[in-house]
This record gives sequence, C-alpha cells and structure tokens, in this order.
Amino acid sequence: RPRTRAAAPPPCGGRRCGGAERGHLRPSFGKLRALQEAFAKGLLKPGLNVAVEEEKKTANNVDGLKLCLADFRKDLPWVERLDLTNPPAVDVVAKAEGKQAVAAGEEVNAEDDFQREMFFYRQAQATVLDALPKLQKLNIRTKRPEDYFAEMAKTDQHMQKVRQKLIQKQQIMEKSEKAKKLREQRKYGKKVQVEVLQNRQKQKKALMSAVKKYQKGMTDKLDFLDGDQEKPKNSTAAPKTRMSKKGPNAKRKFKDQKFGFGGKKSGSKWNTKESHNDVSGFRARIAHGKGKNATGKGKRGNKRPGKDARRKMKGRK
Repeated sequence: RPRTRAAAPPPCGGRRCGGAERGHLRPSFGKLRALQEAFAKGLLKPGLNVAVEEEKKTANNVDGLKLCLADFRKDLPWVERLDLTNPPAVDVVAKAEGKQAVAAGEEVNAEDDFQREMFFYRQAQATVLDALPKLQKLNIRTKRPEDYFAEMAKTDQHMQKVRQKLIQKQQIMEKSEKAKKLREQRKYGKKVQVEVLQNRQKQKKALMSAVKKYQKGMTDKLDFLDGDQEKPKNSTAAPKTRMSKKGPNAKRKFKDQKFGFGGKKSGSKWNTKESHNDVSGFRARIAHGKGKNATGKGKRGNKRPGKDARRKMKGRK
C-alpha cells in the first residue's frame, strides 16, 4: 500500500456540509469503506491523507543487454539472413526534371510525405541493385518459374463469400438505377398525360365553338367534323380510307342529290329564279323536232300497232 499521511474523516462523513466553502465531497463507497477499515486498524492518523507515489528506479544494465544480444545473435550465412544496409539510390527522375534531390547524407524532412516516401523507394531500389548480383553469384533464382503454383492466402470459401458480396452490391446498385429510371419515366409520363389532356380539352372547346357557330348560321362549313380523321401525308393507309378522304362515293352523291342530306325537304323541286334563268340544258333540235328522235309536227314517230294487229302477230308465231 502507498504511504499516506493519516487524517480524520470530516465530521459530515464525506458529504458536502455547510455549503461549498468547506470543500467536503462525498467519496465513493469503496474508498469510504477502505478508509474506515484503515482507521479501525490504526493505520490512519489525524490530518490530511495524501497518496505519495514512490519514484521509479531506472537501471542501465549494459552487461545484461550484451548477454541478451549475444544470446539471440547467430552467425548464419548471408543467404539465410538477407540483410543489407544501403544508402538511397540516385534520383534519376529528379535529375531529368532538373530538380535537386536529397543526398545520402542530408536529412529528410519527415513532415514532407512525398520526400519521405521517395527516400524509402530509392533506398529499396539501391538494396535490390546490390542484392541481385549476390543472389546470381550464389546461383539462386530470382524469377518465379512458369509452372509455379502458390497456395492462396485466402480459401475458396472465403473468396466465394467475397464474390457473393460483390454480386449483391452490384444487384443493389442495378435495382437503385432501375428505380431511379422508373421514377423519371413516371414523371415524364405524367407530364405527357397532362399535355394530352390539355390538348383534348382545347380540341373539344374548339369543336364546341365551331358547332355553336354552325347552329347560329355564322358559318356553313363542316370542316370541323373531319378534324379527328386527318393523318400525316406519309401514312401507309389502305386505299379505301384514302378514297374516303377525297369525298363520298358516287352512290352517296346520287342519294344526296335525290333525297338531300338534312334541311328543308318540301318545295325542293320548285323553280327558283336561278333555275328559271338557267338554259344550259336546252337543246333546240330536240325541242323543235329537228333531231333524230324528234317527235314534233310533220314527223311521225314509231306508232304502236293496234290490238287486232298484235293479236294476228301472236297467231303467226
């Protein structure tokens, strides 16, 4: 136990008493019990208890160190030891770039990482250049043979686990990329859908306004009904659809001309001012009996035979 100066515990039992000016703090339960046991045995004396640490004695046993060095030092040949102590090689790169390299005797700045690592590299390079001739002189191969197979540092099971881990990471990355693309496509799809709906609303609004104009008699064109059927010029459509674009067929035109297609029906064959003045269909030869099929005055057309004559003609057959 460390030597201590005995001192009686404070009358408060270690608690802060009468405020913070007295400085009595409550010690831990273990320390308090140890102090009580020491006081009961008479090891503590009245006063302040202060732990005094003993000074550490250091010993420089030179003879013992030499004996230890001689014990683990063995006079083995250099091939077994492969130890070399070399100064750094000449910095060829610094010479080529025109920079001043650190000489062998100069001190290296330990705070400069690049200079320190380059010094280690040059020292290792000098060691290799010195060791290779010695190994070749001792007929020791320095290159690995072509049929050399070394045991892997890690087992196949461990490498399989690493491979599976890498594959999982790759799959997670691919899933995240796919999710990102899907989110972008959804955003783009929503945007296109909104544009399509807006275009439909505009077309519907334009169609309704055109229908209202037609109903009010402000226009007589029905081009707005063919708006949805328009297609680009380079479309590969069937010939029937192309014919339908040009207009209705002959049968439809004849029926429209005969029966009409909406509007007023009664009085459609009455003469009007325009039809009365239109004489484009008048033929003078036919009107005055001068043509081949004329039936006017002085011309007798094919007369049907009488009833008795027709009966005689039947009897002859």
